[in-house]
Amino acid sequence: MLSLDALDVDLLAALQDRPRAGVLELSRTLTVARGTVQARLDRMEQAGVIVGYGPDVDLPAAGYGVQAFVTLEIAQGELDDVAAELAALPAVTEAYATTGSSDVVCRLAASSHEDLQATLLALGRSPLVARSTSVVVLSTLVAPRWRPLLEQGRREGPSRAPAYRP
Repeated sequence: MLSLDALDVDLLAALQDRPRAGVLELSRTLTVARGTVQARLDRMEQAGVIVGYGPDVDLPAAGYGVQAFVTLEIAQGELDDVAAELAALPAVTEAYATTGSSDVVCRLAASSHEDLQATLLALGRSPLVARSTSVVVLSTLVAPRWRPLLEQGRREGPSRAPAYRP
């Protein structure tokens, strides 16, 4: 686990603000050396903090405006097979093993209620799924985010970057 300091968090925030920015532009924005930015990015990539630079896609804008969260109760010991079945369904955008009354929670996206129903029926046909419960999303109140959490937990650690010295 990597401990992020103020410069790391500011670098991640700058990347979120300008995802197509290069290392030189980021170094100018943060007033630190280009080598510092590159070293920090490399360190966060190697630690798995930065997992990609691909575009974030707004599924409703792309034609998939119907979304639902589905909880699944599955057969004992079948998590790997259920994971493979879920990965094979394009409508499943994410899935997690959970504690509590259900074993898995997944998020589905569809272009219509009919498409959503087709995916739910496909899940129901699986011999590995004992029960499913779905909840349709009406609106997004808080979009997926990470910035407030990292900024609140920002560690003011030692930094060799002049702009981040007290």
